[in-house]
Amino acid sequence: MSSPKLLLPLRIPELGPFFGKLVTGTGRTPGGLALDALRYRLVSRIIEQAGEARRLAANEERAAAVAAIGRATWLAAWEEAVQSVAEALASEIDRRLDAEARAVRLPRRLARRVALDRAERRAMAARLGSSGAILIPALDELARRGEAARGATALERELVLSWQDALRTAARRLEAAWLNLEEAVEREAGRWQEVADRVARWRRPLWPVVAVGALATALAAWFGLAYGGYLSAPRWLMRLWDQAAGRL
Repeated sequence: MSSPKLLLPLRIPELGPFFGKLVTGTGRTPGGLALDALRYRLVSRIIEQAGEARRLAANEERAAAVAAIGRATWLAAWEEAVQSVAEALASEIDRRLDAEARAVRLPRRLARRVALDRAERRAMAARLGSSGAILIPALDELARRGEAARGATALERELVLSWQDALRTAARRLEAAWLNLEEAVEREAGRWQEVADRVARWRRPLWPVVAVGALATALAAWFGLAYGGYLSAPRWLMRLWDQAAGRL
């Protein structure tokens, strides 16, 4: 009868030092947005899941421990962060456009043309999400190594070490993805600031005022010439003058 395999304990490394500026902060406000709360929520979610993975590993729930800090966890945390950032940016863009439109009294029909619609919001969120392209290969590798580490024996220590290294790499890539995200926010905000600047430069067209003024001037001149006898007045105008004279 063969003896059961002696599995190597799964130890989840401390990831905090590998998150870099996700923990310490970047000192930036891209697009005028304070993103510290969203950044903190992102890194906190991963650290909390790492704690849950340690609990599961201590209970010898190896598959659950690997899953708790696996690819799906990292990806879900990242996508939630991107969505939150996209919503914050869209709200700020709406606020700026509305403020500029009110300042110059932009007509509503024109204001609707420059406002963010649903399609533009989705497109903007997708562009922001592409900042995480650097993260995906690291998560794929984490999933592969995590599967191998689940059944690692004492003679396969390198499998667990490799998985631990993949976790550290994922943390560093998440930091890089966040830095890319901040840069993407800056670009998007700059692009929409140009729209806001165009709105701020809008002025109500003068041609209707000029046209009405010119028409009123022409009518007044014609009326004066007709009244003075320099031009022949139409019959209806003559009748009006006769009626007015009769009342006097």
